[in-house]
Amino acid sequence: MKVCEITGKVAIVGNNVSHSNVKTKRKFSPNLKTKRFWSEEEGRWITLKVSTSGIKTINKKGLAAALKDAAAPKKIY
Repeated sequence: MKVCEITGKVAIVGNNVSHSNVKTKRKFSPNLKTKRFWSEEEGRWITLKVSTSGIKTINKKGLAAALKDAAAPKKIY
């Protein structure tokens, strides 16, 4: 499932709207990137699937604080 492991962002549902105003369902996926982060506390690399806003959160707070406040389930770390 496409979910950010820091912010908890998931895909949302919306509509494609044609020129004649016909609406069909579509999904808006979060902008997810698979990225490795170095954990100073554990001395190892941690691979996370995070949105770009999640990367900015990690850069601002630090990895340990961001993981502690993470909105997604903590099953991998």
